[in-house]
Amino acid sequence: MKVTVCQIDPDSNELDRCLDKLSDHIAAQKSDFLLLPEMSFSPWLAADPEPDPEKWVAAVESHARCIGKLGRLGATAVIGTRPITTAEGSRRNEAYLWTSESDRAVGVHEKYYLPNEDGYWEATWYDRGPKSFDATQALGMTIGVQICTEMWFFEWARAYGAAGADLLCVPRATPHGTTQKWLMGGRAAAVSSGAYCLSSNLWRPPGAQTNCGGLAWVIDPEGNILAQTDAQNPFATVEINLEFARASKRTYPRYVEE
Repeated sequence: MKVTVCQIDPDSNELDRCLDKLSDHIAAQKSDFLLLPEMSFSPWLAADPEPDPEKWVAAVESHARCIGKLGRLGATAVIGTRPITTAEGSRRNEAYLWTSESDRAVGVHEKYYLPNEDGYWEATWYDRGPKSFDATQALGMTIGVQICTEMWFFEWARAYGAAGADLLCVPRATPHGTTQKWLMGGRAAAVSSGAYCLSSNLWRPPGAQTNCGGLAWVIDPEGNILAQTDAQNPFATVEINLEFARASKRTYPRYVEE
């Protein structure tokens, strides 16, 4: 199974160019699965401390348009997150799974742990989803999703491992200056779950209003870094061994009973 992670510039002037290059990379690597960053198809809303209903609606529409064209990227399955508004009018950050077979996105998890600080006013912009961390299925894999801040709640990584997760996907929007801290957390999440930890992040140049520092990664179940991205190499593809992930559930520390 070949998996791809990426760092994407969500600025409206850069997004199409970035997605075209990502499509070329996936075609060249013949990748099966793609993880996108958190809310990657519109400017990062939570950079602004004051919620703007019009910007929210525009972001919802932009994500819907781009998700409708995911087939052009060439992967067989894609996980990302998008802004949604529920029937009751609640704004949420929803992880979705898109597959080429269905050609549609299905919600699989709504972000529960929401930061609220300079540049990341998420609890101000939208509401918590349910405290539910259920695995999903794609391409014969069991997949867990922890959206950004949720990665630091390692009890859910362990729970996904107990549910047999092959992949632990962490779509992010995290700042410059913290990338190594996040990478260490990703290694711990991989070891806790006994799954491959994949993460993709937004990226904007240093000094932009949106402070997102890139660094996507693929980490194996023992915490070894298999690939990572940077500004010069924004995409990375790795062939993973699903049997290794499944065997890892029976080794330390995953086998230890609660």
